[in-house]
Amino acid sequence: MKKILITNDDGYDSKGLHALIEALQPLGQVIVVAPSMEKSACGHSLTLTRPLRFVGVNDDFYRLDDGTPTDCVFLALHKLYDENEKPDIVISGINKGANMGEDITYSGTASAAMEAVLQGIPAIAISQVCIDKCQNIDQLGYELAKETIADIVKRIFDDRFPLPERKFLNINIPPIQSDACKGYKITRAGNRYYGNDAQVHRNPRGLEYFWIGLPHLDWLNTEGHITDFEAINQGFASITPVHLDMTSHDDIKTLEAWL
Repeated sequence: MKKILITNDDGYDSKGLHALIEALQPLGQVIVVAPSMEKSACGHSLTLTRPLRFVGVNDDFYRLDDGTPTDCVFLALHKLYDENEKPDIVISGINKGANMGEDITYSGTASAAMEAVLQGIPAIAISQVCIDKCQNIDQLGYELAKETIADIVKRIFDDRFPLPERKFLNINIPPIQSDACKGYKITRAGNRYYGNDAQVHRNPRGLEYFWIGLPHLDWLNTEGHITDFEAINQGFASITPVHLDMTSHDDIKTLEAWL
């Protein structure tokens, strides 16, 4: 039986996580290790300054007390699997909200997949795009995301993971119902326009504090291969291959000449 490790960054009680479990249980043995609370935008962070504790939620289901998605993968491999018996795949999600373009660098969802491929395990991050921060995810649901991830994982188990080591799949699902989806598009990560939205307030004692806002999904015009944002906007599920080598290879010769 195939072994599937699941995590997320929205917390162990998120509806997206439970939708993912439901979608993948028919395909193998599912073990879940998820953060005890929401860890959105935590990036590829490990907890090094305090101990962490596994708390049982159900059979083969644990929450990691105050851990990050990266912690969940790292410690799950240490505690729940023998050295010679790792999971066949790690799936992170289903995230509530997009993880497209440079947002991948912030994403706890994507970072769990990064940790998995660093450990030599194929991985997928999957996110459900919302029209905006006000869209009711209960009305949209996760059915299209469930159908997509079940199909992709079944293809992998029937054949092979389509990427080499240290690369993972980043999937974004359009904010539409299943019957409206046009299929899959293989995409490149787009380029997002970033603002600097933060609100300043004062507490009852007069001390100033800041609350970082949630900017709109505004994207720059791009040339070349279709981007994740464009695919979503056209009604396709976006599948982007992501690698961990952040070297700008095209600029090496330019930089050498500059020096």
